[in-house]
Amino acid sequence: MNTSAAFSTYELCFNSLFSDRHSFSFPCDAAGRVDMDSLGERARVNYLYARAMKGLEVSWPDVRPNGPH
Repeated sequence: MNTSAAFSTYELCFNSLFSDRHSFSFPCDAAGRVDMDSLGERARVNYLYARAMKGLEVSWPDVRPNGPH
């Protein structure tokens, strides 16, 4: 599997701890590593925000298969 395919197979999910806020998800590999260089500017800002707000506004992230659930 090539690197880009590895990052499209999984997503790192940060769920909102509040019902009126947004949750975030980002493409990652099976270990939960996000390739920040492949993210657009807005996604990169959202990713850094979600990482900084773990346990305060969003849950600790979990890795999920990306696709139909």
